[in-house]
Amino acid sequence: MENGRTEHRDEAQPAALAGELLGRLHAPRTGGRLLLGLTGAPGAGKSTLARRLVDEVNRAAGTGTAAYAPMDGFHLSNGQLDRLGLRHRKGSPSSFDVRGYVALLRRLAGDRFHDIYVPDFDRVLDEPVAARHLVTPSTRLVVTEGNYLAADAPGWTEARELLHEVWYLDAADDLRAERLTARQLAGGRDLEEARAWVRQNDQANGEYVKLSRSRCTRTVRVARFAPADEEE
Repeated sequence: MENGRTEHRDEAQPAALAGELLGRLHAPRTGGRLLLGLTGAPGAGKSTLARRLVDEVNRAAGTGTAAYAPMDGFHLSNGQLDRLGLRHRKGSPSSFDVRGYVALLRRLAGDRFHDIYVPDFDRVLDEPVAARHLVTPSTRLVVTEGNYLAADAPGWTEARELLHEVWYLDAADDLRAERLTARQLAGGRDLEEARAWVRQNDQANGEYVKLSRSRCTRTVRVARFAPADEEE
């Protein structure tokens, strides 16, 4: 596993980054899938870049070569968050089933003979949903993304050890705040409520995520994606 310090920083160009990944898939390996993690503060563009990388690799190498496995599929449900008194801290490390996520990564790393169904998070429902994504026996690259892939905390360190590489996506705080506020507005909050959520919740989570940059193998400065694509 590659748990070294950040190697370099460059501007994120999905096609070029996908080309690098294709080169690694064609290079001699000892076997198994390549597991790539994308991390960064909320609103950095992780899910957008992850999906683009998967799409680019599949266009070049064939459908199913790459697959998407978002950490956000392991959000605790709103019912469980209410039970734990964590609804107001949704998106914080404690609001995820980290052991479930680690179990998925272990299976992705070791099970090459069965279809693996992967959960997702539905922003319309504001809830996790089961089995939205699929990893097949022919999948050679899995791109996972989430805030805490390189966090130095129980459970998350196990996840980091299972990833061959983790790229830290860097984005300006004001750009992230803009994206995060738009997300909350789309979810039904008014402007005052949206800004309060970003200030009180997303900002604190983001500062925590920034502490994990040194445990990533690479820092990528995220270009501004098209507005319709700006997500996690």
